[in-house]
Parts: sequence; structure tokens; C-alpha cells
Amino acid sequence: MEVRQIDPSELDSLLALYRHLHESDDPLPDPGIVEAVWRELVQNPRCRYFGVYVAGRLVSSCTVTVIPNLTRGCRAYGVIENVVTHADHRKRGYGQAALAEALSFAWSQGCYKVMLLTGRKDDATFQFYESAGFDRNGKQAFVAKPPVARTEGG
Repeated sequence: MEVRQIDPSELDSLLALYRHLHESDDPLPDPGIVEAVWRELVQNPRCRYFGVYVAGRLVSSCTVTVIPNLTRGCRAYGVIENVVTHADHRKRGYGQAALAEALSFAWSQGCYKVMLLTGRKDDATFQFYESAGFDRNGKQAFVAKPPVARTEGG
């Protein structure tokens, strides 16, 4: 197992892994748009994509973003998103390894906390994140989504 930052040339591998993140997801836009978003992300020093590789193949990843902050002594905070492990490689510690690398980066940047949200409701998912060092009772999360556009006549 190798844990490292995902290389900018590995976009296709990351997108293939993301098929294991959600049963259904919004379709990707034109490849040029996807590549432009990827370039923006990998050029941002506050955003890191970490991957776990087995026999050279990306099997797990997560993203961490460090956000500047004017409270807590101007210490930043981190947000972890898109934690995913390929379905054939789950329950082997790869997700834990990706999270550990993301947390290590956040701590090295002076973050006073790191947050993540999950849409999963099963206790096994909660236990997974707790075993990685997250506290499900530490804060209450609220999520807002944009309003659904009304169709004409509706």
C-alpha cells in the first residue's frame, strides 16, 4: 500500500474511483470543463487530493481543503470531502489511511479542527469515521441546498 497525493495526471483514475462514491450522481459536464476544474483544484495549495494505491492502482481517496479563518487565533480549519474506497477493496484500512494522510496535512497547516459530513445513516459508517478520529457528537451539522428550479406552469 502506498499513500500519497494524487498526481495531476491521474484525473481519469480518480473519476473512475468516484463511480464507487454514489449509486447515482449528476453527469459530468464536457471533458474540457472537468479538466479546467481539476487544474484549478490541483493548483490550489489549500486543496489536496490524497490517494491510496495497491499494486499501483488507486483504490481509495479523499479531499481536504484548508480554509483561512479570523477566529481561533487566525488558525485555519479543514474540510474533508469525497471519502471513497473501491467496492472491491473495502474493509482493509485503505479509507483510514487516506483520512490519516488528509488529517496529517491539515494539522501541518495549523488547522484547529477538521470537519466532514456524510450522507450515510448506518452505524458502520459512523464507527468508521470515529475510528479515524472524528467525533459524531462534537457539533451539529446543517446543510442547505439550492432551491429546486420551478418548471414553467408549475
